[in-house]
Amino acid sequence: MSVLVTPQELADSAAKFRSDLLMMPIHALDTTLSHMSLRFGIRGKETVGQLGGNIQIGPYDPNREDNEPMTIKGRTLETFFGSVIKNFEPNSVAKSVYGDLALKGIGLTTTKISTLVLGYLSKIVSKEINKVIWSASQNAAGATTAELFDGFDSITTTEITAGNITIAKGNYMAMVAAITSTNAVDSLKTIFQKSYDELQGEPCKMFISKSVYNLYCEDYQASNGALPYNTTYKKTFLEGSDDMCELVALPNKKGSPYIHLTTKGNLLIGVDQISDVEKIDVEKHAAFVVQFVMAMFFGVQFETISPERLFVAKLVV
Repeated sequence: MSVLVTPQELADSAAKFRSDLLMMPIHALDTTLSHMSLRFGIRGKETVGQLGGNIQIGPYDPNREDNEPMTIKGRTLETFFGSVIKNFEPNSVAKSVYGDLALKGIGLTTTKISTLVLGYLSKIVSKEINKVIWSASQNAAGATTAELFDGFDSITTTEITAGNITIAKGNYMAMVAAITSTNAVDSLKTIFQKSYDELQGEPCKMFISKSVYNLYCEDYQASNGALPYNTTYKKTFLEGSDDMCELVALPNKKGSPYIHLTTKGNLLIGVDQISDVEKIDVEKHAAFVVQFVMAMFFGVQFETISPERLFVAKLVV
């Protein structure tokens, strides 16, 4: 490779492009983030929740007053401070990831290569976050991304145990049979139909694993293959939902014990990205090795678990 990357050039790029590099792990969440809502400027805990209460207009009465209070059912979106120090040899990374660009004659300056190397390392961080965004379980004494924060499945389990997500409250059901290629369509339709009318009446998303999605497509094709409107094997919306319920099959839902039916605005991803507490640094470690240092905040939460916005189905495994 004709252009060598020095520790100082990496350090200069990290300082110059700090904000962009810190955003890379967030942008690289790809399809997962497109189905959720991002909140900036959160370091530690922030109260979120749903505004409640009622107001009605009635027949004219100059003396009637409505004194019913408005309420906020608060929830806490907490971001946890995480860090990583990665030892690496910069030119080996540059050659393995971008060396072919230089061989093809594409003009790459030292600064550009340095930025690409740092961006590559930042994106690796995002892959691990994306992988555990449902299953993560916070452990302050841990050492992995899976222990940095509580994922949506972990939060769900906690709320079920606390009696806040239940059949009686209308935001929960327990499946009585495993989902198969012969009952998948009816199973997912049942989940949707058992949710509150308010949730069914607005654009919502059903988060499922790839395996459940594949079973749904197999079952649908076997049952409805001859229908004139069944023109594609891929299914974007749940049958019978009037295209209000989008089927969201995510690789990171693999092994999840739950199916979640909710809205995009109800799934919150909390980050900082604003303060100077988060950092991207490159430090000299040894003769041919440097350290990539990253520290950032991250966490997730449901804005509300009320049945108007969330319905959870426990799978039979």
